[in-house]
Amino acid sequence: MLIALNKAVSIDYTLTNDAGEVIDSSAGGAPLVYLHGAGNIIAGLEKALLGKQVGDELDVTVEPEDAYGEYSAELVATLNRSMFEGVDEMEVGMQFHASGPDGSMQIVTVRELEGDDVIVDGNHPLAGQRLSFKVKVVDIRDASDEEVAHGHVHGEGGHQH
Repeated sequence: MLIALNKAVSIDYTLTNDAGEVIDSSAGGAPLVYLHGAGNIIAGLEKALLGKQVGDELDVTVEPEDAYGEYSAELVATLNRSMFEGVDEMEVGMQFHASGPDGSMQIVTVRELEGDDVIVDGNHPLAGQRLSFKVKVVDIRDASDEEVAHGHVHGEGGHQH
């Protein structure tokens, strides 16, 4: 069976940055299970996996535009600490849900604290980075109608309801 639209795919992977530092890996854990074609993984990796079969191993380099996008300075903002009601201890690295420029919800990360100013960044932590994956296809199966309707895999290694 080949990886195609609406297949439930299991992969072992190691993700590194340009410096060769491991950012994420399934080593020592369960494989990543995703629904092919549903946007569950970054576009560049999904495109590279199309047509592969169980046992295939590949090295994939994904440019920012096919990963988490280019870094956007427009997503960095300085807010007054008073906007964080109920948060007594503010720390760099904390994440909050906020309204994005288009009104959608997004996650922002506290990057700096300067007195009453809180500098937040709405970019994905990997935005602007070229990503390298070492991938092995572990399993492929037909996704259930429910999984296709929900847009993600259920059960072992997938999303539990």
